[in-house]
Amino acid sequence: MKIRQNIRHWAAKKALTTPVIGDVANDKLVDLHTSIFLNKADEGRREERRDHLDSFFDATMDAYVAALEAGFAEAEAREITHVQANFDFFNHGWTEMMEIPGGELEEHYRRYESFFAAHRITIDDPLGEFRPAGGVVDAPATPEKLETPEYENALAGFAADVYVETDDGETVVGGDTAEPEDVDPAAAPGLDEDEASA
Repeated sequence: MKIRQNIRHWAAKKALTTPVIGDVANDKLVDLHTSIFLNKADEGRREERRDHLDSFFDATMDAYVAALEAGFAEAEAREITHVQANFDFFNHGWTEMMEIPGGELEEHYRRYESFFAAHRITIDDPLGEFRPAGGVVDAPATPEKLETPEYENALAGFAADVYVETDDGETVVGGDTAEPEDVDPAAAPGLDEDEASA
């Protein structure tokens, strides 16, 4: 998958792993991710998906932190959560919200299979043991979109690794970029109230 990485992503990592502000950062990042992905959905479908996405993304924040604790680079940990989301979107037939085409889901799963298997995550069960005790809010599926999928927001051809686009436009393969020193967690998306991409 090709993802961006800038100071705001490093700030989000620091915020989510810092006591006290971690909960605030979590809520703000959930809101931000829900907003970004709802904007890819048909307007008439957005509100019926909002609560599902809020509860789903809240669970993926725990997966992100667990991936960091397991030794994954920031970009890899973030990609893991985006792959989980794409599994969920695929299962619901929300092809217009997907970042990768359905044909590449298996490749993405295999790259992180050790993490996914350790946490019982599958394509059919994108949250595995990160699923909250009360479950995730249901939302209507659109399975008909899987019959002739267009994947209009998906970027194909980046399944072999994590491809990180830096602020200067350089693409780094592997996601192992240097974390800046003295990152201010207040610069995390949502905490500074400046909208940006996930």
